[in-house]
Amino acid sequence: MSDTIIIKNKIKKFNKKIEISGDKSISIRWVLLSSLAKGISRAKNLLMSEDVMAAINAVKKLGIKIKINKNNCVVNGNGINGYKYRKNLVIDAQNSGTLGRLILGLLIDTPYPIKLIGDNSLSKRDFKRITEPLSKFGAKFNLTKNKYLPLTIYGSKKLKPINYKENRGSAQCKSSVIFAGMRTEGETKIKAKKSRNHTELLAKYLKLPINVKLNKNHDLIKIKKIKKIKNLNYKIPSDISSSSFFIVLTTLIKNSNLTIKNVNINPSRIGIIKILKQMGANIKFKKQKNYKGERIANIFVQSPKSLKGINCPIKLNSGAIDEFLVIFLVAAKAKGVSYFKNLKELNEKESPRLKWGGKILKQMGVKTIVNKDSIKIYGNPELEINKNIIIKNYLKDHRVFMTSVIAALSFGGNWKIHDKSSIKTSFPNFIKILDQLNNNE
Repeated sequence: MSDTIIIKNKIKKFNKKIEISGDKSISIRWVLLSSLAKGISRAKNLLMSEDVMAAINAVKKLGIKIKINKNNCVVNGNGINGYKYRKNLVIDAQNSGTLGRLILGLLIDTPYPIKLIGDNSLSKRDFKRITEPLSKFGAKFNLTKNKYLPLTIYGSKKLKPINYKENRGSAQCKSSVIFAGMRTEGETKIKAKKSRNHTELLAKYLKLPINVKLNKNHDLIKIKKIKKIKNLNYKIPSDISSSSFFIVLTTLIKNSNLTIKNVNINPSRIGIIKILKQMGANIKFKKQKNYKGERIANIFVQSPKSLKGINCPIKLNSGAIDEFLVIFLVAAKAKGVSYFKNLKELNEKESPRLKWGGKILKQMGVKTIVNKDSIKIYGNPELEINKNIIIKNYLKDHRVFMTSVIAALSFGGNWKIHDKSSIKTSFPNFIKILDQLNNNE
């Protein structure tokens, strides 16, 4: 079966209601925390993607029993100190930076060296950013070229708490240090730049000894050693990052309406909503509710009459870091120039996404200026594509693939997009849901 997709026609207007797969960030954190709980934890709507399966397989290697039935999952945790370590253990994080970085915090007291590996894309990403703070607890690391996977972690039984300043806005680094602090006597303190806070919300719901003080530009987090985690039954809400592709598609297709049900609208994750609304998008939250600390809503999107460019405020970057590629498509359709800056972190993802955003737009015929951490996009409200475009060799980055598909359906042209299987890492049902929108019955 071919691993390419060919798109020759724009999508027609639609009026639909859809449901998106479970939130990836919460799914992985649920697996990890449930593996530390004592007893049975159950999840419904767990995202069945390669990234989440990598997390499941990782804790299985540590002696945790797990049963899966469709998108329901049961974890039989052995308690906070229940991992069964053994010699010559290798954990494969595959494509998941979230798993790769978070699990290192949980392995910080391993009595045997553990090797962490990943796929070609993950092996090009910076792991020194997390091994540096974790080494201050007392663990030791041997990295490839002092920065990359594969790496080996050498745990310590004499862990000491640390003071850590997280200034990148990386929820992965912050969460890994939280997990390490959970295993360490004394009080670990983190001063963290604003980023997604699912770990903290789960900790609060579980009543763990983790204190969070919110300030304007950063959070102060204090963690004490944890003796017990209660079991965690959870219905995973739909993923805002996956929903974003359909939010943008509706925004770009005239006379269209879309409702996406039961989406996680955590304030640290809705940067794309704030950005698109400033550009003129028509997006509303309906039937809002709180669920175990998270905010959930139906998202209603209606295509606007016009879109305008934006000088994007830097403060919105961290809340939209995974969505900028698809946001750039809206800028391509907007009237005027859009400017996005301080996006160096975007090139630390599965692929150098800032560069790829510029490449896709230039192939579309959009005037674009890309620097090392910024991009200017000269929008064209009348943009229509009438040429062949090929997208390939992008390190199988799922978001590059999905952004290219949304571009093809929105602007026309004859597109050949390689590595369709990349969506298995985060959103296996992506094509299936697009087919629902294309079916006007």
